[in-house]
Amino acid sequence: MNLHNIKTDALKISLGIILSAFVVELFIGIYSNSLALVTDSVHAVLDSVVTAILLVTAKWSTKPPDIEHTYGHGKIETMGSFLGGIIILIISCFFIFEAISRLQEPRPEILPGMMAIGAAIYTLCSDVARIGILSKALKKTEGSGLRVDLYHAFMDMGSTFVALVGIVLVMVGFYQGDFIAALILGVFLAALSLKLIYKTAMELTDAVPESMVRTVRDIVSGTEGVMKTESVQMRRSGSDIFAEVTISLKGTSSFEEAHRISANVEKNIKDRIANSKVTVHFEPTWKDVPIDYTVNNVASSVAGVKGIHNVSYSTAKDGVFISLHVMVDRNMALEDAHKVSDEIEEQIRKSVENVNHITIHLEPYVSIPKSVPIEDLTIEEQVADIIKKYPTVKKIGRVITFQLQDIFKVDIDCSFDGKLTIEQVHDIISEIEYKIKNQVKNAIVTIHPEPN
Repeated sequence: MNLHNIKTDALKISLGIILSAFVVELFIGIYSNSLALVTDSVHAVLDSVVTAILLVTAKWSTKPPDIEHTYGHGKIETMGSFLGGIIILIISCFFIFEAISRLQEPRPEILPGMMAIGAAIYTLCSDVARIGILSKALKKTEGSGLRVDLYHAFMDMGSTFVALVGIVLVMVGFYQGDFIAALILGVFLAALSLKLIYKTAMELTDAVPESMVRTVRDIVSGTEGVMKTESVQMRRSGSDIFAEVTISLKGTSSFEEAHRISANVEKNIKDRIANSKVTVHFEPTWKDVPIDYTVNNVASSVAGVKGIHNVSYSTAKDGVFISLHVMVDRNMALEDAHKVSDEIEEQIRKSVENVNHITIHLEPYVSIPKSVPIEDLTIEEQVADIIKKYPTVKKIGRVITFQLQDIFKVDIDCSFDGKLTIEQVHDIISEIEYKIKNQVKNAIVTIHPEPN
């Protein structure tokens, strides 16, 4: 027998026993004039309604979500419990009123006797039988419906015992004991129905216990790799709990790593929250990531950017100063290039805290061909003549040129005196590059310095 059949069969037997107890208590209670017994029979009606709802829900729970019920059909149970709670509240208020009225009346002519005691004992035995059946089913399969019905069986046993005590008090001479027992049971039923109404009303408005939300937040925050828990949204549908979680991950995380962390978050929640269905969304965060790495990634993601290099930053008491070189299409209009620059600056300020100033150097982008570079002897001679005028250059290495439509890309290897500072070398290289560009039109020059 599959687990679903075990669950539904146990609930069916429980429902049959409750209905039999209701019939016995109601008719014998009316016949023997026992208000406590009649009141307890109404309690049995409450339990039969709840059990019937649990039984229907157990069957509907196997039906998959459809286009109109994307979260399943669990709310049917909630709506049934809400209506059942209202009905029982009205009935329990009637019995409270009736019990108070009868307490003020003279001694009734017909008092509960042995038949009423027999009905109460029968109900107690039926409650014990339900507890045994439901406990046995719970050992074979887990189910919130079975557990709820088991708790109701325990409450039934307690309320029937109160009714039995009231009947016994009447038989020993305290005839008001039956009405007092009915009053106690009426108040108990009213409190139970109010609790049920409140719980189901909260569930219909998608409320979940605050402690459960805190637990989920703690689980997510405690998962390795999660930088921050951005939001937790939860709702209940029947026995299922749906959770949508948004987390922040390091911007340096790969997609594979982000997926692994998200899967761990989902698993950790499901291990702690029974019947939970979890959806995890992840977003990048650049907190605690090196600034130059953040700038490079943020700027590279802006539309129109062809490449990023020479990213540098410095931190002062006035904030962070950032500088970077951005390559864009060489045919892009200055106005459009400026818009790209503004977008880069805006995105950097969103990702890096306390930015004081950003300097963006726009450069034309030239793609490097996959073909073997062509050495142009004419350009090499021009380059050599210029460099020979600088005695600090000890040796001219290979000069490589790339012909790219009307552009010459020139790469030069030069050896310098190893005692020169980087600043001195940079100034010399900048001057040489400037002079080469003046002689070789449309040239893009890169000099690679090496110590001699």
